[in-house]
Order: sequence, then C-alpha cells, then structure tokens
Amino acid sequence: MSSSPVAIVTGAGTGIGRAVMLALVSAGYRVGAAGRNGERLQQGLADAGLGPDQALAIATDITDPDSVKALFTKVKEQYGRLDLLFNNAGIGAPPVPLEELSVKHWRAVVDTNLTGAFLCTQEAFRIMKEQSPQGGRIINNGSISATSPRPRSAPYTATKHAMTGLTKSTSLDGRAYNIACGQIDIGNAATEMTEPMRRGIPQANGDILVEPMMDVAHVADAVVHMARLPLDANVQFMTIMATKMPFVGRG
Repeated sequence: MSSSPVAIVTGAGTGIGRAVMLALVSAGYRVGAAGRNGERLQQGLADAGLGPDQALAIATDITDPDSVKALFTKVKEQYGRLDLLFNNAGIGAPPVPLEELSVKHWRAVVDTNLTGAFLCTQEAFRIMKEQSPQGGRIINNGSISATSPRPRSAPYTATKHAMTGLTKSTSLDGRAYNIACGQIDIGNAATEMTEPMRRGIPQANGDILVEPMMDVAHVADAVVHMARLPLDANVQFMTIMATKMPFVGRG
C-alpha cells in the first residue's frame, strides 16, 4: 500500500475546501473529498484529472453520525489510514435582525458548523489512535468570525467561537495519542461565499463597504504548510487574511 499521507477534507466541493483538497493532492496526499453534493464532487475530481488512487469523492452529510462514520470507514478501507482531517464545511444563516432569526436556521448552522466538526473529530480520533504509526493532525477552519463578528451573524459567529474551544479541547485530548490540532482563521478569501463583498457588505458602524479580497490559493498553501509539519510541532492558531480588510483596528 502507498506510503503517501492520507487526508479528509469536508466541504471539498467548492471554495476553500476545493482549493485545499487540490493543494493537498499536489503535495502528495491521497484525499477523501467530502461534501453534500456527490455529483459536483465527482465532476470536480474529473475536471482536475484525479483518479481514485489520488482522491475519492464521497457524498456526506456531516450532521448525520452514520454518514460521517461511512465517510471515515470508506477512506480507511481505500487508503489504509488517516493522517489529516481538515474540518472545513460550514454554512451561514440569512443576515436578518437577531430577533427575527428562525430557530430552524440557528440549528442548521450549529448542526453543520459545530456538531459536524465534532462528529468528524470523533471519527478521526478513532482511526488515529488505533493506526500504526499512531497519531495524525486535525485542522479546523475557524474564520475571522472566531474572534470578531460581523453584523447579523449570530449563528455563524457563535459556532466559530465554539470552534476555538473545540480546537483547544482536541489539542489537549489528542496529546496522549500523538494527535495534533490547530485552527486557521481566514479573512476574505475570494470564493463563491465571499462574492457579496465585491458589491459591498454592512460594517459595524452601519456603512456599506466593498472589502479587499485575496486569492484562495494562499489559504490552501497555508493549510498545506500546517499539515506538513512533523507531529512534534503544531501551528495552534493561524490568521490569514486580505491585508487591507477591515479587521485590524477599530471598525
């Protein structure tokens, strides 16, 4: 069996997840590409010319424990082990006044962004603890919202703050098993999700501002850097952002 390292990337069909998945393959990883839309995943791998020896497209609902278990089982059966999990999948809620937000939308964001990451972390632990050599790495996509919210973003911001707690707890609980965990907080990477920033989005003072962006390839490179460290070294928290975005300083 190949000695190339193995990764799982959630939310791999578009945006940051797709960019990271492709960068990991280029770096020599075999990747389980997970996402809700199996056909889009398959088409993405075909467009990139990737075969099953390099990447697998696995339709996954990360809010469903059985679906998550099936994802990790399939990757282990195909590639034999797991060296990296990138907990990337996430959604937002409509940007409405807090008091008008539906409980349905709140729960959907919590289930995807937080519970989904937890379920994937559990399955990664189960594999990484038992494999030989033992251990692996988990990288969580925290977002700039893990420290600084945008207006009308309570569900997304709350889950990303919680992701920081999950990152720290995972780091502690993983030490005994050579499992490292870090978090990357990303600001204004140019993807489908951030396209509205080019038209202008609300700021803390009520203004509407067109925000600077950066190429998503820089995020992918940063994740690969974190991933390729030896397990006795860890980037606990990294912030990568468009240099001129309105984050550092008073809004």
